[in-house]
Amino acid sequence: MIVPKGKLVIIGGAVDMGSSISSQERVMQPDYIKFFDRGILKRIINESAKREGSQVEVITTASQIPELVGNEYIKAFNQLNVPKVNTLHIKTREDTANKSYLDRIRKADVVIFTGGDQLRLSSIFGGTEFLQILKTRYQKESFIIAGTSAGAAAASTHMIYKGQSHEALIKGEVQITAGLGFIDSVIIDTHFVQRGRIGRLLYAVASNPGILGIGLGEDAGLLITEGSMMEAIGSGLTILVDGKNMVETNIYDVELGSPVSIENMRLHVMSIYDKYDLQQHRLLIKKIIKVEEGVFIKGPDNEFMQ
Repeated sequence: MIVPKGKLVIIGGAVDMGSSISSQERVMQPDYIKFFDRGILKRIINESAKREGSQVEVITTASQIPELVGNEYIKAFNQLNVPKVNTLHIKTREDTANKSYLDRIRKADVVIFTGGDQLRLSSIFGGTEFLQILKTRYQKESFIIAGTSAGAAAASTHMIYKGQSHEALIKGEVQITAGLGFIDSVIIDTHFVQRGRIGRLLYAVASNPGILGIGLGEDAGLLITEGSMMEAIGSGLTILVDGKNMVETNIYDVELGSPVSIENMRLHVMSIYDKYDLQQHRLLIKKIIKVEEGVFIKGPDNEFMQ
């Protein structure tokens, strides 16, 4: 397996941006950390080789309100002392061939796909030179690709693009197609806890138990390094659905419109600083130690953070 030199960040939506948008989403934050100045966007910048000097490109293709969303990201990163932030309002496949856009992603340190409709991302970027440049840079350079909501759902090779939460365990109700392909062997769902999407992910994994289901809550993210080590970031929860040891399902026998049965599906819950090794299929849980002077987080790798 070729180990990517870049880093991938997937976010469940409603990321804390220190703005009215995040406050309207009523994102709940733990008492032991102030999240905007130590949250997901800040972590992205800290992981970038150039940190506050990074060139950030925000791709708003998935959104129906690209200018508003793009401006919110610019303001959020500016508050984090990151001045070089631009938006790419790519609306068609023809736009992806724009030479100035291609030059900008070749020079960027961080590229972020916003939320919206993930099918727009796969249909507009699939098979383009634009996407190939991103994949090559992710594999060979110290480069960060991030996606929130639709941008996260589209990050994997397999992508959920349709399916009502309350009817998800009915055969044929969940629709899966090809995503952007930055990471294999996983399938990602977003706004997961808040919208009750556990059924969608159970169905997706039952139909292909070789992939790991990742359900990202709001203001919850995973920082993926070396292509396989995932660290939970942000204030929300991430649910993992592991079908590797699934015993049986009737998904291949029942008719369309019939309910699906599953035996022995495994679940994990991740919160901030927890890590999951995709190669070893092992969850490493952090510990919180309270002392008089403050609160210390003992990470899975035994590092301490205040």
